[in-house]
Amino acid sequence: MEPGRRDSLALLTDLYQFTMAYGYWRAGRQREPAEFELFFRRCPFQGGFALSAGLGECLAFLRGFRLRQPEIEYLQSVLPSTMEKAFFDYLRTVDASEITVSSVPEGSIVFATVPLLQVKGPLLVVQLLETTLLSLVNYASLVATNAARFRMLAGPDKKLLELGLRRAQGPDGGLSASKYSYIGGELRPGARPACQLLAAGRSLSPLLPFGLHSPRPRAPDLSVPGFDWTSNVLAGKLYGVPVRATVAHSYIMSFTSLAEVQPRTLKPLDGDEPVDFLPLAESWLRQVCQTLQVPHDRVNHGELAAFMSYAIAFPHNFYGLVDTYSIMGSGIPNFCAVALALNQLGYRTVGIRVDSGDLGKQAREIRQVLRTCSADFQVPWFATIPIAVSNDVSERSLEELMQEGNEIDMIGIGTNLVTCPLQPSLGCVYKLVKVNGCSKLKLTEDEEKMTIPGSKVVYRLHAATGLAFMDLMALEEEPPPRAGQEVAVRMLGRSEAARRVTPTAVEILHRTYFKDGQVCQALPSLLEIKSHAQASLSTLSPAHKRLRDPEPYQVAVTEKLHFLLSDLRRSSR
Repeated sequence: MEPGRRDSLALLTDLYQFTMAYGYWRAGRQREPAEFELFFRRCPFQGGFALSAGLGECLAFLRGFRLRQPEIEYLQSVLPSTMEKAFFDYLRTVDASEITVSSVPEGSIVFATVPLLQVKGPLLVVQLLETTLLSLVNYASLVATNAARFRMLAGPDKKLLELGLRRAQGPDGGLSASKYSYIGGELRPGARPACQLLAAGRSLSPLLPFGLHSPRPRAPDLSVPGFDWTSNVLAGKLYGVPVRATVAHSYIMSFTSLAEVQPRTLKPLDGDEPVDFLPLAESWLRQVCQTLQVPHDRVNHGELAAFMSYAIAFPHNFYGLVDTYSIMGSGIPNFCAVALALNQLGYRTVGIRVDSGDLGKQAREIRQVLRTCSADFQVPWFATIPIAVSNDVSERSLEELMQEGNEIDMIGIGTNLVTCPLQPSLGCVYKLVKVNGCSKLKLTEDEEKMTIPGSKVVYRLHAATGLAFMDLMALEEEPPPRAGQEVAVRMLGRSEAARRVTPTAVEILHRTYFKDGQVCQALPSLLEIKSHAQASLSTLSPAHKRLRDPEPYQVAVTEKLHFLLSDLRRSSR
């Protein structure tokens, strides 16, 4: 795994994987060729898509997969003592050298029932991989999708800061959240936030590309995922996610008087002689209070001392947290005074943060104060100081914030991003589709839990607009669909007759990433995955990206696969 993570996760699994492995071994079936698929049954958050993530960690796990002596000894201590010793000798030889894994590229949009991973190899080994692969993909894909939804609501111009480490499900959950919330790209300038479509009440019809042959310009992208920064320092070190910091209320509260400001001098940006910063800031405070008509004697001097001390320590990166006491009665006057004192010495303040109350209303009031100070003190850049907000921001509160209009530049999101409260699990499953040359079907009373049998290739079909309109599953031996040629398909979950579609472009969805014990494709960086997520989401219709009541994306099978499915259903009853 990445630096700082465990070398081997072979025991990070359910005990029944080993009992099943013993059953295969006792029956002499351990080396039968088998194929499993990893997929989810419903798109998360009642949305229309998910973003795939976790592939890199899956491949690292496979590269190091083996059972060493301490792990074998532990298994012997917890499994029934009646199990033959030769089985444990066999486990010592087990690795992933005969495993083949095909996957959608990390950061791709994916849909229900379409496999994220296809895993082939000896039956015993592919069975042992199940739980770990699910663990590595489930949360990664869920939090990447959740981040995409927040980005869609926020629109292209807001900066998003992930700050959920303290609320995450342990350190591993916190690291994963920081890493996978970063996946994706920024919105293209000029794109409209998804909430504007929700507010407008538009009914966007699904694309019906059947029979289209003449090229059309691609529809403008509405939204793509991706947070800009994390507060998680270790995630920055391990994964290269950009890190950002502001300041906490405890820092502000720790100061009581101006006497605590040490040191109190600061060199001008273009000067050598240090300047006593305290009287300079106090002079500006009197002018600001007069301009804003705020009583000078009501301003909290401990807060002023905290701002001064922080500004002297970080003159290039001064950030003011203004809601520890009274925002307009103390925080803003103190902030403006210190920021104007810094400006006099040649420095520019980098931002303001509010962490409580009506965030939209307060941001508008703060912006007005900044504009007033900018005009009165003739400091043009002062009017555009970035305003950051945080305070348990959720999907709903962010949607309301964006609909009402605001002056916010950056939004910090923690709990509702990393814990995914609207849906705590993606629900990925790992199902057998073929063993020893025979296609396998799970047939239950619950129609939704039925699997799609056989070795498959998945094609993404594109319309003349450039947008994807269907994922088509075909048996491996079938000829592929071709651009410009009509193909008969059967829609999953529907009893209707075959329909015929004509794609303008055809994309093979999966690539082989692991074979013969080695990663066989160069893996992209996190930034490249972010870029791929942007490109992938840009191929999806706005109707499918709506956060509420999206148009269902079409997933279909070929006629040949449909008949195989029907035959297996009949023979299984």
